[in-house]
Amino acid sequence: MLESLADVLDRYKPRTDAEAADVARVRDLLSGDPWSRATPLHVTASAVIVHPPTRRALLRWHARQQAWLQVGGHGDPGETDPLAVALREGEEETGLDDLVPWPDSQLVHVVVVPVTPSATEPAHEHADLRFVLATGTPDAARPEKPGADLRWLSIPDAQRLAGPDNLRETLARVGELLA
Repeated sequence: MLESLADVLDRYKPRTDAEAADVARVRDLLSGDPWSRATPLHVTASAVIVHPPTRRALLRWHARQQAWLQVGGHGDPGETDPLAVALREGEEETGLDDLVPWPDSQLVHVVVVPVTPSATEPAHEHADLRFVLATGTPDAARPEKPGADLRWLSIPDAQRLAGPDNLRETLARVGELLA
């Protein structure tokens, strides 16, 4: 079942004042195309992939950010369901074709993150909607390209390796679900 961004946000309860402010910024995008990369703030969707029996999480090396991060990215033209974007990105970046929302399809974290400029894009921000996806076949994970290494880690190890503080917070929330 496809869900709109507004529906996903309506079901979500931010945990902190800072997160509530980020959710409000995402809601402000609903009057236009929240996924448009032409705006300085636009929506992305991502996920921490887990293997619940071993309580491990999968991180991906992102060369541009020089950091270990979760999988995810921009919606393709016509995509409007954040969970569908996270599922597609998860499969593309890991090769895992059995990903499912876990333990359900609820958001786990909403955070606005700065993005450094590149040769083709100015500095901007992503309003990242984060989910948890599970796989039953962790050994089938394969990087989508050379230099996009993947690592299965315990939640504490993932938190130590993770790039930004906001991802450590996402991983803490994932750890609560796995406990």
